Amino acid sequence: MTAAPKEVVVWADGGARGNPGPAGYGAVVATPDDQVLAEEAKGIGWATNNVAEYHGVIAGLRRAKELGARRVRVRADSLLVVNQQKGLWKVKNPALRPLSEETARLARSFDRVTWEHVPRARNRHADSLANQAMDNQGWVERPEPGPGTPGAQGPTPASNSVPAERVPDPEQLRLS
Repeated sequence: MTAAPKEVVVWADGGARGNPGPAGYGAVVATPDDQVLAEEAKGIGWATNNVAEYHGVIAGLRRAKELGARRVRVRADSLLVVNQQKGLWKVKNPALRPLSEETARLARSFDRVTWEHVPRARNRHADSLANQAMDNQGWVERPEPGPGTPGAQGPTPASNSVPAERVPDPEQLRLS
């Protein structure tokens, strides 16, 4: 039996076709020398890219915890998620707050978590899993708009009742 790794790398990605649109995530947990320990991919219904990106990171951190890791290097191509978790950017979008808080709570359960933004080209494995998840979930119906909400912004039952995020305003992308 192999001992649980003390240090792992979580590669995470998420996407939505249409933003918002049919969404999914992929996460890969690997050793620092790239031996894959676990993979996860799941369609999450109708959501935005940023919601899907957070779901990928959360899934990767949960799997790392299950594997007994104590130190984690999270590599993701979402500059928004990485910089929000580093504390460099504020979480201005109310729909992202619960996801950001869950991510931070999971991160605190490790001895150390480091956050690294990587180019999409370096994140191919997680990206491929996210695309497979979107493909495999099948047709996702666009939800009806809620009262007073322009366009369809609410979640579908397949999204585990996580609120979909609205298209971010330019202020969300600026350093705080």
